[in-house]
Amino acid sequence: MKKTLSTLGVLALLTACQADIGSNQYGTSSVRQAAAASPCSVISVRQVNVKSDNNAGMILGALAGGVGGYAIGSGSTAHNLGAIGGAALGGYAGDKAQGALSSQTGYEYVVRLDNGQVMTLTQGTDVLLSPGQRCMILLGDPSRLIPY
Repeated sequence: MKKTLSTLGVLALLTACQADIGSNQYGTSSVRQAAAASPCSVISVRQVNVKSDNNAGMILGALAGGVGGYAIGSGSTAHNLGAIGGAALGGYAGDKAQGALSSQTGYEYVVRLDNGQVMTLTQGTDVLLSPGQRCMILLGDPSRLIPY
């Protein structure tokens, strides 16, 4: 039981960690990296929901459920059935927990570059740009829109 609780604790910590998708957030790998920049204008903005696309919650939930399910009952058949059932339920619960805990709000921007090309970019809510506003699109990993 202690192993199950420890694994569930790790699951909770892992799924609570969200990627910071704001335009003002830079990872250390982005520092001293050049990015192409193009002036543009915002055509439209819409609010979107951004969810994590990894399987860590499902995997850890399945592991925790399998360990917990194995501890139920006595005899090899009961242990095996408990582990299978626990893994299935734990995986489902871990996937749902991660989805709920890692969901963020963002904005999807449609911009027109000064050369006429139209592009879209989704980023966090730390900076809100308005239709018609001049901005700069920074093309890199990650790309971002910044006002100027």
